[in-house]
Amino acid sequence: MKYFPLDPEIFVKNRERFKKELKPGSIAIFVSNDEAPSNGDALYTFKQNSDLFWLSGITQEDSMVIIFPGHPEEKYREVLVLVRPNELKEKWDGKRLRADEAKKISGIQTVVWLDSIDSLLQQWVHLADNIYLDSNENDRKSSLIQTREYRFIEEVKKRYPLHNYFRAAKIMKELRAIKTSFEVEVLQEAINITRNTFLRLLKFIKPGVMEYEIEAEIFHSFLSQRATGAAYNSIIASGDNARTLHYISNNQECKNGDLILMDFGAEYGGYCADLTRTVPVNGKFTKRQKEVYNACLHLHNYAKSLLKPGIAINEYTKQVGAEADKEFFKIGLLTKSDIKNATPENPAYWKYMYHGISHHLGIDVHDLGTKTEPIKPGMVFTVEPGIYIEEEKMGVRIENNVWITRNGNKDLMEKIPLTVEEIESLMKK
Repeated sequence: MKYFPLDPEIFVKNRERFKKELKPGSIAIFVSNDEAPSNGDALYTFKQNSDLFWLSGITQEDSMVIIFPGHPEEKYREVLVLVRPNELKEKWDGKRLRADEAKKISGIQTVVWLDSIDSLLQQWVHLADNIYLDSNENDRKSSLIQTREYRFIEEVKKRYPLHNYFRAAKIMKELRAIKTSFEVEVLQEAINITRNTFLRLLKFIKPGVMEYEIEAEIFHSFLSQRATGAAYNSIIASGDNARTLHYISNNQECKNGDLILMDFGAEYGGYCADLTRTVPVNGKFTKRQKEVYNACLHLHNYAKSLLKPGIAINEYTKQVGAEADKEFFKIGLLTKSDIKNATPENPAYWKYMYHGISHHLGIDVHDLGTKTEPIKPGMVFTVEPGIYIEEEKMGVRIENNVWITRNGNKDLMEKIPLTVEEIESLMKK
């Protein structure tokens, strides 16, 4: 890993929270992600199962976490399973974790090698009445490929058909949505790296620069600050490209007079930042660009004012949408008739803002959490209204990351320049 070692207390606390949710007589088993093939003999860069990482901090392939609070032997109440270091494999692919190293990362004191787990796991399962198995229950999941965790579910249920089975994912969805202060510290480091990168870009952007050159500056800045890399594919969308929400071609020239929308974030210590800023390529907003930008900024600040414990994301989105109708009317995008004739199923503002305002953020960029239940202290959300105007070939989005507190929220990106005046001043320098 490129980042500095994290405090293992993060993962110790996470496991304690998880154990409290298990039924008596239960064992919970988590397996790592597959090493996914790309083409030929190549593999995609390995990405750990988010739930397993949340419990252990282990990023290595072929790992498992087993939690059995009621095991008669204390040493087997938390077990980390690793692939045994192999001299030949290490010559090709690099060093694998030793037991003492894994203990320091995870705080789990019992490490078992993968090639010896079968007989031990059989004994442990025979002592349990209930088995919790994990699955990917992220609401945004779109792939139907059967991953290792689903294959493992089939294997275990076939081998032990008379046990009671429960979904670990249901618990994880609740727990991972509420970030501890330890987790937010790591997330803040990812945000600080992202802030430094944005400040660097304000000095770099000018007419004639290519979108991919900006993307390269982002990646260089991330790695030079010990980030794992980009939390997701950076969106560097100049001019009319900004109206494409997930534009990642990043292959066009940035032209004088255009805006450029940049949506990027660093991953540090397994946690993801998610920033969007829209700036003028030449360093100066036109009158119309400033008008649209400030309308978007108003919606951004209005949304933050609503984002507090007790409101559900769907209700919050509805209220921000109503405010968007007003702002879009003020800047000439909507008429009174447009707003009057709209329906709840097809609100007027959707013509110019056709995405959600917020999503959960954490280990995954689109992290686990509910949209329909009241939000709670400890949750972390993006706040990202946008305005996309086809007739003017313009797109503006402003996005910060917000931590929900007991009485409101804390903007974790409050030190990142936001206003027209701040951006123009820094680009002028």
